[in-house]
Amino acid sequence: MPKKQPIVGLVYDFDKTLSTDDMQNFSFIPAVDMDPDTFWGSTKALTEKTGMEKILSYMYVMIEKCKEKGIPLTKEYLQKLGKEVKLYDGVTTWFSRINSYAEELGVKVEHYIVSSGNKEIIEGTSIAKEFKEIYGCEFLYGDDGIAIWPKVTINYTSKTQFLFRISKGVLKRTDDVKVNSRLGAHRIPFENIMYLGDGLTDIPCMTLVKEKGGKSIAIYPSGQKEKVSFLFEDERVNYVCRGDYSANSNLEKIVKLFIQQISISDTLLRKEIESYNR
Repeated sequence: MPKKQPIVGLVYDFDKTLSTDDMQNFSFIPAVDMDPDTFWGSTKALTEKTGMEKILSYMYVMIEKCKEKGIPLTKEYLQKLGKEVKLYDGVTTWFSRINSYAEELGVKVEHYIVSSGNKEIIEGTSIAKEFKEIYGCEFLYGDDGIAIWPKVTINYTSKTQFLFRISKGVLKRTDDVKVNSRLGAHRIPFENIMYLGDGLTDIPCMTLVKEKGGKSIAIYPSGQKEKVSFLFEDERVNYVCRGDYSANSNLEKIVKLFIQQISISDTLLRKEIESYNR
């Protein structure tokens, strides 16, 4: 019987975790003749005025601003914007390096995104192909292909459901039966999951993973460690790391140690089982 590889799940937020800024800031906001402060200020004002949930507010404003400027807000348009998203140093080669390292230790790594940003924009980035699943906010499109309403919204609390989907292996977003059923062993135990995020919207996921035996990392831009230090001090995360995915960076070293730990634990468990069965 072939040896079953242990699986490590690396789960990432996107904005300011893999990318250097909010994805809309790179090309969407300039396209509607706004600057980031004005755009995000208008979404905040809409929330305060109407009580609309923050994620719904920004998606609503995206639709309205495109109407004002005569820009067809299609899936293809959003995916095209993904090409302009700037990623942290080392991100584009990160996945092959981590996957190769894990393979040498007999471990399989799967990468996932759970983001409150636009899934369609993420799908247009150069790294989209690296993820087993991308969970993000999505628009509903009319018969003409233009966005008319939010189809999927993911906020800071709803993010946690996707960790359970990943752990159980129930990846289809609309499958509410299996994800809430009592399954046997999870496909990826929580202790084999590492969550990487950058701030407040990631706290529930960071805390959940850490409490269930996995590891959480808070990512910060160079020179701005104070933005995430409180997460470590409040014991919400295991580590804080600068947004640098380059070879031999602190982030890479920590992730490799986590994979090594999973590999060693798996080897010791197998030896215990073999000894018991003799």
